[in-house]
Formats: sequence, C-alpha cells, structure tokens
Amino acid sequence: MVDTRFYQNNGPFTLAEVAEICAAELVDASKAGVKVAEIAMLPVAGEGEICFFYDKKMKEAAKEMKATACVTTEDFLPLVPETVAALVAKNPQEAYRQLNMKMYAEPQPQKKIAATAVVAETAKIGAGCFIGEYAVIEDGVEIGDNCRIGHHAVIAHGCKIGNNCRIDAGAMISHTIMGNDCFIYSGAQLGNDGFGFIMGPGGHKKLPQVGRVILGNDVEVCANACIDRGALDDTVIGDGCRIDTLVQVAHNCHIGRGCVLVSQVGVAGSCQFDDFVVCAGQAGVADHIHIGAGAQVGAQGGVMRDIPAGEVVWGTPAVPIKQSMRQIAALQKLANGGKTSAK
Repeated sequence: MVDTRFYQNNGPFTLAEVAEICAAELVDASKAGVKVAEIAMLPVAGEGEICFFYDKKMKEAAKEMKATACVTTEDFLPLVPETVAALVAKNPQEAYRQLNMKMYAEPQPQKKIAATAVVAETAKIGAGCFIGEYAVIEDGVEIGDNCRIGHHAVIAHGCKIGNNCRIDAGAMISHTIMGNDCFIYSGAQLGNDGFGFIMGPGGHKKLPQVGRVILGNDVEVCANACIDRGALDDTVIGDGCRIDTLVQVAHNCHIGRGCVLVSQVGVAGSCQFDDFVVCAGQAGVADHIHIGAGAQVGAQGGVMRDIPAGEVVWGTPAVPIKQSMRQIAALQKLANGGKTSAK
C-alpha cells in the first residue's frame, strides 16, 4: 500500500474508469462497477487492489493471484484466475503509468516565494512558481511559468529555465539554458567547469571553460549527476534524455534526443551521441568518441572507438556483443584447461 504521508490517493476507481484510463478492455462487463483503491505488486495484491501482469517471470505467481483486478495482455489472459477481474491492454506498461498518475499524486507546494529565499532584483520569475526556503536566484536569471525550485537550490547568474521545470533541493545550476518540462533532481550539478588543464613539469595550468550547458525539453537529470559546461563549444543534452544518478557528462559533449545514461556512466569530453543511444550502468566512454543512433553499450563497457548506429557492444575494450561473448567463452575454456566448462 502506498504511504499517504508522501502521496495523495485519488481512488477508488471503478473498473470502467480503470479501463478508460488504461486504454484497456474489461473482459467481464458485469464487473464495470467494481472498485479498486490501490495499485499493488502482483504477489501481494489483495481485495480492493489492482495489479499488472505482463512479465513471463511472474507466471507462477499469477496462479496464486488474490487481487480484485489485473491488467494484462491477450497472451497472458488465460493465466489470470477466474476470481480476478481481468482487463486486457495492448501496452500494459503504459497502462500502469497512466493509472499510477491518476491514482497517486505528490503534494504540491504553494505557488509562492519563501521568505528566506534570495532572489536578485534583476531575476525574472514566471507565473505560478514555487521558490523554496534558502534558495538563491542570482542576477539575470529567467525562470518560466509553473516552475518549482526546491529548498537550498542555486540558480546562478544569467541562467534561463523554461516552463514547468522542477529543480529539487540542493541542486546547483550555472551557465545553463534549459528548455521546458525538465526535472533536475537533488544534488545535481549543471554548468560547472569542465576538467581541462595543460599538463607540464611546472604543474597543471587550468584552461578557461567559457561554454554553456544547453538542455532540451523534457530532460531528467537525476540525483548527484554532473554535466560540465563546454570549454568553448557548448555541452548539449537533447530533448527527452534521461540521465541517471551519479552520471558524469564532460565538457563539449553533444548528446542526442532520447538518450539514456544509466547510473555511474562516465562520458569524457567532446563525445557525440546520436539519438536514442543507451549506456548501461558504469559504462565509460573515452574522449572524442562518436556513437551512432540507437547503439547500446552494455554494463561496465569501456568504449575506446566509434560505434556505428544500432550496434550493441560490451566489454573492455567494448566490442560487438557476440564477439565479447566469444572472448569470454574462450577465456573460460583456457582457464579450465581446454574444457568448455568447469566440473
């Protein structure tokens, strides 16, 4: 059960309402008036609750299903017990997302500027914004309508934030132009100096970093992720990107639309990612690498060469995944004295 100290429950909903929200078909129309008040995980869902069943790993658990209702697929429908009201959706994950957004809501702060916030006289704050306690909004900042700036967040001089953006507590934004509908989580750092030095026997001399960070629309940057501003060119994050916790994107990188960088990914300077690239957890990308559209890098992959569009790579150095699998098999065989598997 979702804790109502943190989330407002807007239920209950009838199954007819659920079917409309989920773009699903209720198999037994006589149950249209049955109500559900909670969404629960399949193994624990009970009376008055609805679950979702679209993962083949849950087939055994489905046999013991005790939920009042279940949203599933046409293929899995025969596995839903007769005692459970079934709804069939073409895309049950999207159905879950839609019902979750309707069922639960975070408390919304008042649209006001806290008394302890420091807002420069030259800053422009749009309509319907919330500025939290001890937040700092410096000279020349522009913040669009309906934005939410959390407690202790800092928006440094000259930054521009679009409409409907959320900057959570303790985030630091500088040298950044941000589009609409962006979500910057707590502790994220945007626009810091890029890591640029001239190295020599007399010490390391810092190179000026005079570029910006440009975020498109609908970008999420999760907790404690860091995106450095460009050295001369800008660091660019395309529309719809999802950047997970503890990710590092270095100066001058250009990340295309819809890219996903999972936790602890590190991208060195001046890399170019085309649209919809995925880097799994702890992957590392050397500087000046070009990764083509739709390519994927497996967990802990070390990318040291350009990757063509659509290719899936893994390992260090990262190679096409089938080649990586063959390398692993060969090493295992060598370690086992020429045998294919250990006894």
